[in-house]
Amino acid sequence: MDIVQSIIIAIVEGLTEFIPISSTGHMIIASKALNVPDNDFTKLFTVAIQLGAILAVVVLYWKKFFDFKNRSFYFKLMVGVIPALVFGFLLSDKIDELLESTTTVAIALLLGGIILLFIDNMFKHPVINEEKEISFGRSFVIGIWQCLALVPGVSRSAASIIGGMQQKLNRSTAAEFSFFLAVPTMLAATGYKLLKHYKTAGGFTIEEVQLLFLGNLVAFAVALLAIKLFIGFLKKYGFRVWGIYRIIVGIILLILIRYGYLKP
Repeated sequence: MDIVQSIIIAIVEGLTEFIPISSTGHMIIASKALNVPDNDFTKLFTVAIQLGAILAVVVLYWKKFFDFKNRSFYFKLMVGVIPALVFGFLLSDKIDELLESTTTVAIALLLGGIILLFIDNMFKHPVINEEKEISFGRSFVIGIWQCLALVPGVSRSAASIIGGMQQKLNRSTAAEFSFFLAVPTMLAATGYKLLKHYKTAGGFTIEEVQLLFLGNLVAFAVALLAIKLFIGFLKKYGFRVWGIYRIIVGIILLILIRYGYLKP
């Protein structure tokens, strides 16, 4: 992976992390299109730079994250992240295998798109309009929904937002809680991947450190803009447009794979 490839993939991450179209899936597609080698560092890179994008949430919602009087907020995030920590650890090797599969991404995008077409009509009567109204039980259930995103192409934001709406949160509150929950989730995932790579590869080269730093910086900057745009778009239009987008992209990918333009 060179600098140009890392910047392009980081831009893709920043733009797609908070949109229900799967940032991991799009980074896999971008990597294939750019002929980035399928190796351990590439897999690490696509996970680690998500932390850069996620940290944009901390900056934009800094009053929330540093309101130490509201301790229940932190406990809710701790409860919500437990399912992802457990399943992510147990299924780590299988997840790494799926990160190489464009076919998995294409199918997940297509099926997820079909679901998004109907989500707005499925959860019409929310009763929770603020984070403080979310219980620990609801946080845990949303965390279980988030685990669906361990399959590349599903979308972490889509899974956790839908989980929030299923738990009676309105769309904007579900989206914001999804952003909040992403912070400890990606901190844990990135830390685990960095440690695993350090142990298996015997450390990091200077070039790898530079690419990781640059990728996180670019993803962070792009995500700052994308978050606000997504919240406004979601309030106004809902999920249907993203469902249509996912279906179109999923079908195009399957066609490209079928005729050998993309590796399966």
